Amino acid sequence: MPLARIRQVCDLEPQAAAELVAGYWAQVVADTAVREQLATFLVDYLSGRGSAVEDAETLIGIRYAVRSESGLVRTSNEDVAYAGARLLAVADGVRGPEGNLASAAAVDALKPLETEAVPAGDLLGALADAVTQADRAIRGIAESAPSGEAVTTLTAMLWSGSQLALVHIGDTRAYLLRDGEIFQITHDHTYVQSLVDEGRLSPEEAVSHPQRSLLVRALTGTGGSQPDLSLHTAVAGDRYLLCSDGLSTVVPAESLHSVLSGTGAPEQVLDELVGLAYAAGAPDNIACVVADVVTL
Repeated sequence: MPLARIRQVCDLEPQAAAELVAGYWAQVVADTAVREQLATFLVDYLSGRGSAVEDAETLIGIRYAVRSESGLVRTSNEDVAYAGARLLAVADGVRGPEGNLASAAAVDALKPLETEAVPAGDLLGALADAVTQADRAIRGIAESAPSGEAVTTLTAMLWSGSQLALVHIGDTRAYLLRDGEIFQITHDHTYVQSLVDEGRLSPEEAVSHPQRSLLVRALTGTGGSQPDLSLHTAVAGDRYLLCSDGLSTVVPAESLHSVLSGTGAPEQVLDELVGLAYAAGAPDNIACVVADVVTL
């Protein structure tokens, strides 16, 4: 457990401290499971037991739009969003100058992937290496910060043909709209989500929980928290949304579904989503990327 988290545990009442430790351990178990899945995939692929990921001649591309807006009660914006032909990313830094630098560093570390020729079979490795570079950059920021800490979430997608690799850590999210249905394809790394996973809290109770923003995994520069990595196949007609919690905590899933299901272009969809966040009070900053998978 990181030193900052240990200090936090020591400051809590015994019951709350026990819940935090339990949530931390649940995330350790989840991290191990994710690494096992990735290792199994690589072993099968390299040994010839798995099917090679086809990178090729699929004539699809993405049309995208990106926004990062300040919340109504915020004096700074630590949310960073990026969108390009092969890379989509959203990062949400912990409030303050270090958070702003950390989120920017995380996205900057991924940007070289936009112009690199990464085969579909190497997407996960390339993305994992870039996140390692991001964590190192954040460590440099933390070392020079008065608080000694710099923290950010990160959710990003890297494309090659019809294949995309997804990396995720923290409570920024990725959603997929396919065939009229919406799916959240990331899992929040928060204390409250760990309570939901354990059956100790309902999803409805989690929405208003006072510690709903407490992260149990994020990029901190220590290398202590590993992100989730997964490989997906994109299909023409898919629509993806990446967003910070400034959107997802104030705009319910039903409203997200309604807007994403519309026929408007990505820019129009973003206008509607940001408008809903402001209508709900926009207590936090809002970063969003919308991308449509299209046939070229």
